[in-house]
Amino acid sequence: MTAIPTVTLNDGAWFPELGLGTYNLRGEEGIAAMVAAIESGYRLLDTAVNYENECEVGEAVRRSGVPRDELLVTSKIPGRHHGREEAIDSIKGSLDALGLDRIDLQLIHWPNPSVGKYVETWKGMIEAQQQGLVRSIGVSNFTEDMLTELIGETGVAPTVNQVELHPYFPQGALRAFHEAHGIRTESWSPLARRSELLMEQILRELATVHDVTPTQVVLRWHTQLGSTPIPKSSDPDRQRENADIFGFTLTDDQVAAVSALERGRLWDADPLTHEEM
Repeated sequence: MTAIPTVTLNDGAWFPELGLGTYNLRGEEGIAAMVAAIESGYRLLDTAVNYENECEVGEAVRRSGVPRDELLVTSKIPGRHHGREEAIDSIKGSLDALGLDRIDLQLIHWPNPSVGKYVETWKGMIEAQQQGLVRSIGVSNFTEDMLTELIGETGVAPTVNQVELHPYFPQGALRAFHEAHGIRTESWSPLARRSELLMEQILRELATVHDVTPTQVVLRWHTQLGSTPIPKSSDPDRQRENADIFGFTLTDDQVAAVSALERGRLWDADPLTHEEM
């Protein structure tokens, strides 16, 4: 079993440096995949209302046999649940689906700026945290301006901002903003799915130098940037490979070489225009 290091969030809570994405992990096979990941050392499971697998995530937590306080479950409020009271009701619905007494990290899935309710949603999440329904609160796909607005309106900074981040889109400016405000960066699609990323020559070269795989190089790059990647895999062997990245260290020049692959967003998921309900 791999021991995945943790960091401390701005609210004092612990948070792993690597987690498991659970999108499309459903049914008995999905539960088995998540249990296998927990057995391999994963302690962070990332789900969302829109993933339609909160029931499976909760069941995996129960079947794993790992003490509840040693696991961290993330869920996300969908756009159709934006609003102060709506956010609280959404969280209660997620708790029912998960079958858990708390959510460890609750995120706003997308800001949906045309709706204009993400500040009210954030206020509802603060209330839910005060009620003990959630431990930590954060956001996903928020820009610097949106984060500034949340902090200015409420005085409460998100603990986490989960965003598209991979070597083709390193998000340097946003990561610097996060660091300045004590916000942990979390990377969705850290391996740039459905792209040629893992075939890049620099990744293959670094994999040879460190006697690892290109996938491991990329995931280690994330952690050395100060971001928590959440790769999704249902294969136990691949899960173990993805988690086994803390036994080597990229040099500063090697990190910079991977970051030099930058080309921009891959899926037209600009938070200013992309919206999900």
